[in-house]
Amino acid sequence: MKHTMTILGKLPSKSNSYKIITFAGHASLAKTNALKEYEKAFYLQCPCRGADIGGWFKLEARVFHENNRPDLDNGLKILLDCLQSCNVIRNDRQCTELHAYKFVDKANPRVEISIEEVEL
Repeated sequence: MKHTMTILGKLPSKSNSYKIITFAGHASLAKTNALKEYEKAFYLQCPCRGADIGGWFKLEARVFHENNRPDLDNGLKILLDCLQSCNVIRNDRQCTELHAYKFVDKANPRVEISIEEVEL
């Protein structure tokens, strides 16, 4: 079965989505507000919540950035984490094939996603 969706908004980069905080005298990583907002928006827009793909899958992502500066690969981990937290997939380690494409759309940043279960 193939699942498709479009998530509106700027896909954050993993390298810019965490900040160092001090908690009880120890350094730790915490999500930035921008990442928390994106995760919330992703959850609300995700039409495939609860698809619960537990087996192997392949993913195609068409990432539309506001400009050509962001790296394509830095957002993919965020994307997989969001899919997992929405229970679209059970575990991102089950991804056997990944196709990612980068585009520029200044007026409408978004991610167009296609997930298909596969047999190994």
